[in-house]
Amino acid sequence: MLIDIQHSLSDVLSYIKKASELVRENDVDLGIFLSSPADKAYAFVHPTQNTIIDRFMNSKIDLCEQIVSKNSRNKVNQLNDRLNELDKREEVAKERLFSLSEKNKTREKGRWESIEHLNADDVMKFQAWLDVGEIMLKDQLAKASSSSQSPSEDADI
Repeated sequence: MLIDIQHSLSDVLSYIKKASELVRENDVDLGIFLSSPADKAYAFVHPTQNTIIDRFMNSKIDLCEQIVSKNSRNKVNQLNDRLNELDKREEVAKERLFSLSEKNKTREKGRWESIEHLNADDVMKFQAWLDVGEIMLKDQLAKASSSSQSPSEDADI
């Protein structure tokens, strides 16, 4: 794009500074061609004058390439962002799994330590509780097996 503008020297220097920042931050091809009232020519170009002139002469073809390139870069950036998010989730899941594993180890250790601290009276009570539980389970098992083996009341009908 060619623009014929008359500005002060400070404005021109400001434009060149902004152009330099664009080149540095975005790695773009850029050219500023200036002429003074005394017809002295000045230029700021990146990377070369020929590149800028070629770019200007083939701007329609280059515009399509820029759009495709920009879309490709955006897609890669989106995929990288998604990959980083998934990596973070994986780390959180690993930390949770490790934490749960440690809690289970501590819980299991705590159970056995609490049993080891029982006195003789507590051990007798615990044994009685286990015996009662065993009798109740055997009774339930007997009821369940007898009901499954005997014919139902409706079988004779």
